[in-house]
Amino acid sequence: MGPTAIGKSALALKIKKKFPEIELLSVDSKLVYKGLDIGTDKPNKKDLKEHLHRLIDIKSPEEIYSAVDFYKDSIKEIKNILKFGKIPLLVGGTMFYFKLLLNGFAYLPPSNPLIRKYIFEEICSKKKKKLFDILKKIDPISSKKIHMNDIQRVLRAVEIFFVSGGFSRSKLIKSTHVKLPYKIFQFGLIPYRKDILYNKIEKRFYNMLNNGFEEEVRNLYKIKYLNSSSPSINSIGYRQMWFYLKNKCTYQEMIDNTIKSTRKLVKHQLTWLNNWKDIILINDNQIDILINKIKKIIEFNK
Repeated sequence: MGPTAIGKSALALKIKKKFPEIELLSVDSKLVYKGLDIGTDKPNKKDLKEHLHRLIDIKSPEEIYSAVDFYKDSIKEIKNILKFGKIPLLVGGTMFYFKLLLNGFAYLPPSNPLIRKYIFEEICSKKKKKLFDILKKIDPISSKKIHMNDIQRVLRAVEIFFVSGGFSRSKLIKSTHVKLPYKIFQFGLIPYRKDILYNKIEKRFYNMLNNGFEEEVRNLYKIKYLNSSSPSINSIGYRQMWFYLKNKCTYQEMIDNTIKSTRKLVKHQLTWLNNWKDIILINDNQIDILINKIKKIIEFNK
């Protein structure tokens, strides 16, 4: 795992070519979408054809792909890879997906709009304090983690109690996590100099523009039911270009906002990595160290 633009995909291909027993599995919330190629820096068609990347191009842009969908799909793909005597190598920068996969997810009952409306309007008379007081009674643990002003999350926690037959959100989360039953080795690729990575981010985005990123988003713009709130479009680069096409910003503002948002994302990803448990962090100028470690792991487990 690692921050955006650090070279994870290129490194994964290098590892795959060196170790044929490895199969690649993408851990990226945007690479699942067809047609999002240039703006996601997706591996080219030749590499995708020659070296299978699982969980890439599996959804249409107008579809919703949730974290739970990823969890179920990745578990299935991991089992398939192991079944054929191969080793799954998970590669990506969607840290929440990695966390979900490693720690499991809690089964929570689906939301019911009618019940939510009844709770807030009828029981609480649209008063958030009254809603929060209910949460403190039925789920004191969640009430300490959710701010009273975060009405949607407070309402969801209260709703869970009603639709689950009296089980609190905190109890359900605690009791239903299922962790991966495999030996896992975790590696994080980090920049040895952030300024070099930031320059790379800027250069990469200009390359995307030169390679037809605007035209790619224009084609997505034509798809019915697709809008700026769609999960595929509501991502860095695509969102900014979408606003530009809707005349909500200038071309230069689109560029500046994209680069700024990407840098912000990188900082967020590095914070995750620096606080990650049981991970080996390796600088991006020392990838041979990572490759040698993977080689030793494969040889030891043969």
